Amino acid sequence: MLTPPDLVVDAADTARDLSDFSEAVMRCVETCCGAAITVADGSSERRAAATHPDLTTLLSVEIDSGEGPMSSALDTGEPVTAADLLGEERWPDYRAAALDSGIRSSVTMPFHHSEVEVTLSLYSFRPGAFMHLTHHPVLVLGEQFAQQLVRDHHYRAALAQVNQLETALDSRAVIDQASGILMHALGCGPADAFDVLRRFSQRTNRKLSAVAEEIVRSRGRSLKDQQRAG
Repeated sequence: MLTPPDLVVDAADTARDLSDFSEAVMRCVETCCGAAITVADGSSERRAAATHPDLTTLLSVEIDSGEGPMSSALDTGEPVTAADLLGEERWPDYRAAALDSGIRSSVTMPFHHSEVEVTLSLYSFRPGAFMHLTHHPVLVLGEQFAQQLVRDHHYRAALAQVNQLETALDSRAVIDQASGILMHALGCGPADAFDVLRRFSQRTNRKLSAVAEEIVRSRGRSLKDQQRAG
């Protein structure tokens, strides 16, 4: 039997949001004894949160077996209800694990927006507990939460792109600075200075930006030392 809720999460970045949402959903539906949510955005493994350890185990059974309400809901894009698990024949592994926790009925709702894929599952000790959720506010909550995750996903992607651009600009500045030092030291033009950098990078099996940083830091002495050693 399920005991009072205990939060279980498996990802640090969105764990708190997922946990808070599953708790809020459980309180929102009177017949619900527990809730679980999963999220996948194409860039990581499916993350999950549940209001009790038994429900996390139940999600693992679904994922490991490849069958259950979650898979069916994702395949069809529609909510999937198990009205009474005592007579359920579609998912034997899921049925056994659910009944072992005292669960008699469940419903899993999919929400798919852009790259983000969300499933929200509700559980009850009573059979037929979720037969009238068609217009329940929990569906609106699920949609809004999925849209929030999409916005967060896009924000993180944009932030990563900005960081990449900043890194590229910083590397370009260091390379230009190192090229200027080489032009002065070797009395050559920009193309020849860059070619020296490139050959030094290949010979030492190091990134061009790392070589440039060393030259700037040593004001060209590191390259001279390397040439003497060669």
